[in-house]
Amino acid sequence: MTSSTPVAAPTVAVDGKGIQITEPAMAQLAKLRQQQGENFLLRVGVRSGGCSGMSYTMDFIDRAEIAADDETYTYQLADGSSFQVVSDPKSLLYIYGMQLDFSSALIGGGFNFSNPNATQTCGCGSSFSV
Repeated sequence: MTSSTPVAAPTVAVDGKGIQITEPAMAQLAKLRQQQGENFLLRVGVRSGGCSGMSYTMDFIDRAEIAADDETYTYQLADGSSFQVVSDPKSLLYIYGMQLDFSSALIGGGFNFSNPNATQTCGCGSSFSV
């Protein structure tokens, strides 16, 4: 007899938009944000490059670095606190609806992107084409 533990649905921003973030990714982001400080938010985007044409970018930025046309999404953490993810409008065209996951596996571990907009991805999962 096997028991299966239900997998929690990915977290979406408070307004229901933006990217989806799995529980393992939320936990890792909470740890990283704690190291960075409360005034920092996560910028997620894309840039030209990588083996498939475009690559994902992800970094913590200071609130002062938010541009006027950036989209900001608020996510609730399990402890009741919240954090924000920001993205530029051009990147959102390529990553809207994407799922961000995290794995602590020794091989293939780290943040993983699952993008429904990608028509092709590379083997490492850090670049894609549309």
